Amino acid sequence: MSSSILRPGLKAAARCSRRRTPAWSCSRGYAATATPQGEMPLETAEDWTKFQVERAEFKTLVEHFSQFGSNQTRDNTWQPHHSLHRPVEPTQLTLSALMAAGAHLGHSKSIMNPNFIPYAYGVRAGVTIIDLDHTLPALRRAAKLVRSVAANDGSIVFVGTRPDLGQAVRKAAGRLESQGFHVADRWLPGTLTNKVQMFGAQAVLDQRVVPDLVIFLNPLQNMAAIRECAMEHVPTVGIVDSNVDPRIVMYPIPANDESTRTAELIAGVLSVAGREGVALRKEQDAKRQTRKRYQEHAHS
Repeated sequence: MSSSILRPGLKAAARCSRRRTPAWSCSRGYAATATPQGEMPLETAEDWTKFQVERAEFKTLVEHFSQFGSNQTRDNTWQPHHSLHRPVEPTQLTLSALMAAGAHLGHSKSIMNPNFIPYAYGVRAGVTIIDLDHTLPALRRAAKLVRSVAANDGSIVFVGTRPDLGQAVRKAAGRLESQGFHVADRWLPGTLTNKVQMFGAQAVLDQRVVPDLVIFLNPLQNMAAIRECAMEHVPTVGIVDSNVDPRIVMYPIPANDESTRTAELIAGVLSVAGREGVALRKEQDAKRQTRKRYQEHAHS
């Protein structure tokens, strides 16, 4: 008897459960579950007002404590790719940048050149560590030379014959405009010593074939070019590693010559110095032209 009384009630409950849930209740339930855990959904005007007040308070705290934080970001700090695209000036170069580029890593102790000992800091794990306290002054001295040559309308050649150095020498030569040149593939033997056969007699008479300064990023692979520069009395600047005799170039820069980052950093710093020299030459030429026009106007 009791079961017969409950059966109609169960049927009614089953019919109610098969009814469709309203769409608005489904969307509200989805919105409530989609919110992050611990945050209430913004459903009423009071919720939005509370949210705006909390956001304003957070912004006020950020503005108040921002003066106590760091102002260094990705844009104003040094990045590895900056040595190629945005090189620093010689006066702004630091030992940290040289170390980050790997300039302090030399070759094995067993192949260290005896003449390189003054530039060696020590040996660690069988590898010669280059003393960057010698590298930085040598690089700044070379930068002064490049600036002086460019300011006196001299031509400068960047030589980097390894495949990974091609972009570095091209960008470095481009910063010197018409005074910059580069050799990225191969130095042709006799370029300086047999210049008449290479360029022609008329070209040698009309143009400046012999450069005023040559910068070698990998001097050990360009010994023939260094000999030609010595025979033609052309000053040379080069990156010398621990297995290289520093005396092969006139202005040695002790650093890791197998590191692409190091070569890009050094070439960029020297090219920036050359760009400063080019700007100085243009300024002097403009002053000279102004003075000349003033004198002509005064005589007339």
